[in-house]
Amino acid sequence: MSFLSDIMTVKREEVSRAKRERSEASLLNEARQKPRDFASGLRRPELAVIAEVKRASPSKGPIAANVDLSALIGAFEAGGAAAVSVLTDRTFFGGSLDDLKTVRSLTDLPLLRKDFLIDPYQLAEAAAHGADAVLLIAACLGRARMEAMLAAALDLNLTPLVEVHSKEELASVLAMSVSLIGINHRDLHTFRIDLGLSARLMPMMPQKTTVVAESGIRGWEDAETMARIGTDAVLTGETLMRSKDPAAEIRLLRRPKPGC
Repeated sequence: MSFLSDIMTVKREEVSRAKRERSEASLLNEARQKPRDFASGLRRPELAVIAEVKRASPSKGPIAANVDLSALIGAFEAGGAAAVSVLTDRTFFGGSLDDLKTVRSLTDLPLLRKDFLIDPYQLAEAAAHGADAVLLIAACLGRARMEAMLAAALDLNLTPLVEVHSKEELASVLAMSVSLIGINHRDLHTFRIDLGLSARLMPMMPQKTTVVAESGIRGWEDAETMARIGTDAVLTGETLMRSKDPAAEIRLLRRPKPGC
């Protein structure tokens, strides 16, 4: 079985258990009515940085399991991050919805709930815990389910960031008039990184699409490459979580875009 197959098996069990413990209606009662604008903050003269809270990963194990969230988010803000991503998967990434709620209390930056979202119930969780945007992964959702999740996210005023990893996935989501797309350099089946993927997919992007390069961004050279090929933002977690100075790291990643 692939990494993604294992994750999806666990995720279906988690969602089923969560539904038994708390109703979707009670979550919706706590949903914020006016989320912050996640997408507009990514359109800048410089490469925008989505700074991620990532405690662990399946391939690397613990990264910063006991991180001080207050100090970390302060560093993200000081470095000029455009938004914050919070990994809420507990089993494989050591995160939680409590992390999302805590980060919401620490910053006014737009927040992305990053998880393997397969059910509208999880979107209600995101809204109730302070998210402004949600990650929807094409590899986890067939076309019909992706369309349903997109509609449910928009009903909750959550901005969907739709993630792809191939030309086929990109063609499929573009047919749904998606305008905010993430290119994940990490193959979720093998967890291998291919930083050349963004360059291969960018020629397919409509002009007004906002594009986020995800995974494998290790330093300013990688960010420079992403800016040069036309991506609008990078999402990075491990590099910042391991850094002794995340604020300085973010400043280095904010590369000028060609012509700006």
